[in-house]
Amino acid sequence: MAGTLALYAAQGLEFARHGLRMLRPLWPFLLILALWHGWTGEIERGAGIGVKLLIAVALANLVTMTTRLDAMIAVLERLARPLRRLGLEPHLLAVSIALVIRFTPVLLARAERLIEAWRARSARRPTWRIVVPLALGALDDAEQVAEALRARGGL
Repeated sequence: MAGTLALYAAQGLEFARHGLRMLRPLWPFLLILALWHGWTGEIERGAGIGVKLLIAVALANLVTMTTRLDAMIAVLERLARPLRRLGLEPHLLAVSIALVIRFTPVLLARAERLIEAWRARSARRPTWRIVVPLALGALDDAEQVAEALRARGGL
C-alpha cells in the first residue's frame, strides 16, 4: 500500500489527488465487503481482500493515467500473441481492450450527466431509470466508433 501511495505521490500532489478521486467508485464495494466480513466474523480476511482490491485498482488507474494508449496497445498485442493459436487475433484483442479503457471514463461522465439531469427534474433518486438512456448513449458511441474504424479501412 505504501509503495502504491509513493508512486502516486512521486507524480505530484495534484496527480495524487486526482488518482484518489478516481478510486471513489470503489468505496461501495469496499463497504459491502467490510459489512459481509464483519457479519461472518472474518474481519482480517475481509481487510486483506479489501486492501488487495484497492491496490489493484489504484495500480490499474496509475497505469492508465501515465501510459499512452498506443503504448498500452503495443504491450497488450505482444502479450496476446500466444492466443493466436486459439484463433484470437492479438491486434483485435488489444484494440478492444484499449477501447474499453478509453470509453470507460466517457461512459461514467455520461452517467453523471444523466444523474444530474434527473436531479434537476425530480426530487426522487435516479434509480434504474437512467439505465436505458445510458445504454442507448453507449450504443450510439459504439456505432460512431465502428463507423470511424470502417472509414479508415477497418482493423
